[in-house]
Amino acid sequence: MKILVTGSSGLIGSEVCLFFADKGWEIHGIDNNQRAVFFGPQGDTRWNQRRLQELIPGFSHHEIDIRNRDGILRLVAEVKPDAIVHSAAQPSHDRAASIPFDDFDTNATGTLNLLEAARRFCPDSPFVHMSTNKVYGDRPNTLPLIELETRWEFADPTYQEGIAEDFPIDQSKHSLFGASKVAADIIVQEYGRYFGMPTCCLRGGCLTGPNHAGVELHGFLSYLVKCNVEGKEYRIFGYKGKQVRDNIHSEDVSRFIWEFIQSPRQGEVYNIGGGKANSCSILEAFEITKKFTGKEQQYSYVSENRIGDHICYYSNLKKIRTHYPNWNISISLEETIRQIAEAWMERLGRQELMV
Repeated sequence: MKILVTGSSGLIGSEVCLFFADKGWEIHGIDNNQRAVFFGPQGDTRWNQRRLQELIPGFSHHEIDIRNRDGILRLVAEVKPDAIVHSAAQPSHDRAASIPFDDFDTNATGTLNLLEAARRFCPDSPFVHMSTNKVYGDRPNTLPLIELETRWEFADPTYQEGIAEDFPIDQSKHSLFGASKVAADIIVQEYGRYFGMPTCCLRGGCLTGPNHAGVELHGFLSYLVKCNVEGKEYRIFGYKGKQVRDNIHSEDVSRFIWEFIQSPRQGEVYNIGGGKANSCSILEAFEITKKFTGKEQQYSYVSENRIGDHICYYSNLKKIRTHYPNWNISISLEETIRQIAEAWMERLGRQELMV
C-alpha cells in the first residue's frame, strides 16, 4: 500500500508519514520547504525531512511545489497512491494579507491540482484534506461569552461542548487565509459529492506536538513554549490573553486519518481538535508550561487583536466520535505541552553546543 503526503516535512505531514510507515505502507512525501519562504529561517523544515529519511526505510521525497499542476499530475499518475493526505498549505492568516496570490495559489489552486490528479489516476483512493477552523471566520466571536479569571467561555449551553460542523461560515470576516482555505474546503467536499470520491475535510483547531516548528505567525502553543524555554518575550495580541484554543496532538490527528482511510466517506467534514478537555487560554498555557520548564513566561501585551482571531473556540467532537467510535483523544493537553517543552529544550540545547 502506498500513501502520498503533501507537506510531509511539516508537523502533521511528518507524523502521518511515520504513522503509516509503522503500518508497513510505502511512503511518498511532497515538500519543497515553502514554509521557510513564508516564515524565514525559523520556519525551515529541512531538519524534519532529514529525520524522515533517516527513520523511514525507502522514504521517497518529492521536491515539488503543489502549485506546479503538470508536476503534480505526473507524480500522481506515476505513484497511483492508495491514499492521499493533503497537509501542505500557507498556514498563517496574518501572512496571507501580504502575499494574497501565493496564499490562494497554494491553498486553493494547489488543492484543486491534487484533487484533479486523484480523480484522473486514483479516484477510489481516500483523500484527506487538512482544512482549518478559520473557515468559520470570526462568526464564533458573535456568540455570547462569559469572562472568567483566566479565560473566555461560551455562555450559551448550546455550545457547551464547542463548535459543531453545522456552524455558519457566511457573513463573517475570515482573513484572506481563511477565504483561501474555505475555497479548498468546499472543492474537496464537491469532488466527494459530485464525483463520488472518498474525501474529507478536517477543520483543525490548534494542531501541535513536539515536532512542530512554531513561529509567531503560526503554531501558537509550540511558539509559546519555545519563547518560555529561551526566555524570550511572547506577545499577546488582544482579548486580555484569555482567548481560548483547543489543542490536539499530531499523533491523535494521524490516528483519525488512519480510521478514515480504513472506512472512508464521501465529501465529509469534521471538526478535529482537542475539544473542551484539551482547551486552554494563553494565560493558562503559561502556567502549564511553567510546570515543565520551571520558568516564568516573559510577555508583553498588544491591545489590538489579530484580524479575524477567535476569542473562544474549541471543537465539538460529537460527530467525529459518532462516525468513528474507535477514535478519541488519547494525549492530554498537559502531556502535549510536556512533550513540546522537552523537544524545544533538546533542540535548542543542540544548537548551543554547535555554536
